Amino acid sequence: MAQADLAEALDDELFALRERLGVEAFPKSTLDYLNDWAATEKGWLRKFYVHGSDEPHFDLTPSTEKAIAWLGTLTERSFVGTESRLLTLFELLKQMSEGSETDPQARIAELHKRRDEIDAEIARVLSGDIPLLDDTALKDRFQQFMALARELLSDFREVEHNFRGLDRRVRERIALWQGSKGALLEEIMGERDAIADSDQGRSFRAFWDFLMSSSRQEELSVLLERVLTLPPVAELKPDARTRRVHYDWLEAGEHTQRTVAQLSQQLRRFLDDQAWLENRRIMDILHGIKAKALALRESPPPGEVTRIADTAADIELPMERPLHTPAIKPLIADIELESGDTEIDAAALYAQVVIDKAQLARHIRHALQDRSQVTLRELCEMQPLTHGLAELVAYLELAGNPFKAVVDENASEAVIWRGAGPDGQEQAKQARLPRVIFVR
Repeated sequence: MAQADLAEALDDELFALRERLGVEAFPKSTLDYLNDWAATEKGWLRKFYVHGSDEPHFDLTPSTEKAIAWLGTLTERSFVGTESRLLTLFELLKQMSEGSETDPQARIAELHKRRDEIDAEIARVLSGDIPLLDDTALKDRFQQFMALARELLSDFREVEHNFRGLDRRVRERIALWQGSKGALLEEIMGERDAIADSDQGRSFRAFWDFLMSSSRQEELSVLLERVLTLPPVAELKPDARTRRVHYDWLEAGEHTQRTVAQLSQQLRRFLDDQAWLENRRIMDILHGIKAKALALRESPPPGEVTRIADTAADIELPMERPLHTPAIKPLIADIELESGDTEIDAAALYAQVVIDKAQLARHIRHALQDRSQVTLRELCEMQPLTHGLAELVAYLELAGNPFKAVVDENASEAVIWRGAGPDGQEQAKQARLPRVIFVR
C-alpha cells in the first residue's frame, strides 16, 4: 500500500482507539508508528519505493504474514470442512504414484480405468442421473480454495523476499569487490541460478507460465464468477477481492519478476562502471605518455629513447596470391542500331508489395501502452491487414525480434482480411494459426 493510503487507514484506527481508551493511549503520530514498524530491529513492515514513484510504499514481511496467519487459526470457526482436504490428499497421492510409474502397461491400465469411469458417468448423466454437490460440500471446497489462495500469495511474498535478499547481497559485494569482473559475475550468477533452479524457483516458474496463458485467465474468471453466485457460497460472505484473486496472483508474480529485473540492472550498471573506470585508466596512461614526449621535445636525451616494434607481421600465404586470369576478348557485332518505338507495360514496376515493419512495430507498441498483452488477432482487428498474408508473416517475424511473444498451442485463432481472388474480385480470406500473444 502507498504511504498516504496506509496512513489514512491507521489514522482512523488510532482515532477509534483513543476515543475508547483515552487520548494518551497511543501518543505517537501515524508516520512514527509506520516507520517504527518498518525499522530493522522489528521488521514487521517493509518500506520501499516502487519503480516510477517517489512515494514510499509499505508491505508485510513474510514473517509478519506467517504470524498473522497463525493468529487466524486461533479463532473459532463456525464450519470446519474435512472432506475436500481428504479428497485433495488422496488426489495428490494418486498423481505422485502415477507420475512416478515407469511401467507403460500399468500407466495404460490406469488410463483405461479412468476412461471407463468417465464413460460410466456420461451414461448416468444421459439417463437423467446428475449427481450434485450438497451445500456442505460446496462450503467445504470453497473454504479450502480460499485457504490455498491466501497461502499462494504468501508463497509469492517469500519468493520475492529471497530474490530481494540476493539483490542486497549483490549490492554489498559490488561495493566491496576488488577482483575481476568475471569472478564476480560467476559468483553472483551461480547463486541466482541456485535460487532459480531450486524446487521453489522451478515451481514458481511453472506456475507463472501456466497463469500467463490468457485462456487460463479467462477460464479462472468464468469459474470464479459462477461459483460466487452459488447460494451456499454466497452465505459465507466471501471477500470482494475473491473475484480477482487470480489478478492478485499476477500482480504478486510481477513484483517477483521486477525484483529479478533489478538484479540484472544492478549487474549491468556494475559492468558499465567498470568499463568507464578502465577506459579512464587508459586515457590517463596516454596523457602521461604525451606529457613525457612534450617534455623531451626541446632537449632529447642522447641515444635511443624508446623502440616500437611492428604492430603486425607481414604474412603472405601461397593460396592468397591471385592466379593468372586470361583476358576476355569481347566480340562486337557490327550492326547498325535502330531506334524503336515499342511500348512496354511498366505497371509491374509499380505493383511491388513493400511491408513497412516499422509501422507494424509502432502499431504493436501503441496497443501495449494500455495493456500488458495483446493477441495477433486483436492487432489485425484494430488495424486490418492491407497486404494480406505478407503482412501477417511480418507480424510473426516481429514476434521473435524485437518483441517478446508467447504462442499458445492449445488455442487457435482465425485472422481475416480482404483481398483479390482468382477472378480479380475482392473477397474475404483467412488464416488459422495458434494464438500468438505479444507481451509488454
